[in-house]
Amino acid sequence: MTYAHYDRLSALDATFLALEDANVHMHVGAVAIFEAKPLATDDGRLDMTRIRRMAGPALSQSRRFRQRLERIPLLDHPVWVDDARFNLDYHLRHTALPAPGDERQLKRLVGRLLSQKLDPHKPLWEMWFVEGLTGDRFAVLTKAHHCMIDGISGVDLMAALIQADPSRRERDAAEGGERWLPRPAPGSARLLLDEVRRRAALALGLLGAGRRAASDPRRALEGAIGSIEGAAELLGSGLAPASMTPLNHPIGPHRRFDWMRMDLAVVKEVKSRLGGTVNDVVLATVSGAMRRFLEARGVAVDGLDFRAQVPVNIRADSQRGRLGNRVATLLARLPVHEADPRRRYAAVVETTRRLKDSSQVRGSELLERLGDWTAKELLAAVVRTTSEQLSFNMTVTNVPGPQFAAYLLGARMVAVYPVVPLFARQGAGIALFSYDGALFWGFNADWDAVPDLHDLVRAVEEEFDTLRELD
Repeated sequence: MTYAHYDRLSALDATFLALEDANVHMHVGAVAIFEAKPLATDDGRLDMTRIRRMAGPALSQSRRFRQRLERIPLLDHPVWVDDARFNLDYHLRHTALPAPGDERQLKRLVGRLLSQKLDPHKPLWEMWFVEGLTGDRFAVLTKAHHCMIDGISGVDLMAALIQADPSRRERDAAEGGERWLPRPAPGSARLLLDEVRRRAALALGLLGAGRRAASDPRRALEGAIGSIEGAAELLGSGLAPASMTPLNHPIGPHRRFDWMRMDLAVVKEVKSRLGGTVNDVVLATVSGAMRRFLEARGVAVDGLDFRAQVPVNIRADSQRGRLGNRVATLLARLPVHEADPRRRYAAVVETTRRLKDSSQVRGSELLERLGDWTAKELLAAVVRTTSEQLSFNMTVTNVPGPQFAAYLLGARMVAVYPVVPLFARQGAGIALFSYDGALFWGFNADWDAVPDLHDLVRAVEEEFDTLRELD
């Protein structure tokens, strides 16, 4: 048989492809801001030659960045194959802000770029280098499709490009910068035959698992019951919709993006004083902010059932550095209805404690395995149903990052604001990233549904100040 190579997408990775349409763009990313001087040319422009020279070897640490999608015939399941026409210059984009180049202009540019879907016929990522930002800075917008990356693997991607050593310069071509030699892609017959064999092997594997379970039936039964209960809890939440808010109408293709920064030490001080975790501080802040924001919109909030989808990392340490998704989903009821900030905070702590003790994570993993055993459409249908039936109002995701300064060819990264995609009826989503002593908030929103996104950012600031004042 002629040599060929491909990688099959997991059911979860394939689901993020299946969810995408003209209005739902399933790319994740971040806006990073750097000091420009170490990467400036003599005329003050951004030195893209040096950046390109560094980027090729850095990205070669994973072949995924030079792979495109193919489909298995009849079954339509996606696979990764090497892109024989890969062109690094297509993915590294260079642009500039018009004078004065302030952050408001940068936010508008980011919103426009996030409104553009990635080309499905090419490797599914882009990096936009934006010069001309005031304060002698430049920005980098990273876009990568959710089918190839999640929050934790996004941190690993960032680590491939930036380092803790400010003296690092371009890698020598001999250090990982080998010439790109794409492996041949398989033909349609090979893809279909392999998939038939794979599904047959899975059936045999299930029989083997059944025999192993028979040797310890009690343990197997307890594990199965926990997973099934968790799946039922997730599916049950999808059948009981959350409250409708102005944020939860069908979205369009256009995006707004905004951001803010918090001192991580101050966030931890609130956590130490009030109890819980940093993520509890985040969710309590979001709860109070959404109460303020929706009240200003004229929404009756006292009886509101407002829910957040909270992705949870389940990537083992041995899986660090691998792309793809290893996340489970928790559905958390946020106490937007509660008027008292202290009781609101206590309710969040109790909710997250209960979720950690629940079997939702195992249920989420079971649904993903069922998707792998059958077809991607099963998991995609579950996720699409939970979104369209409004089982959650928004996504809130918090990804831990390095607590030290990082550099791109000597240019220090001073801020990084993450991007979470919007689902079909979610007009706003919030992503957070901790880095170098700060907690960075990224707010992604539908252009028409949330014209007052800046008011939501202000509400978050005001609510956090309220939590700081509690004794």
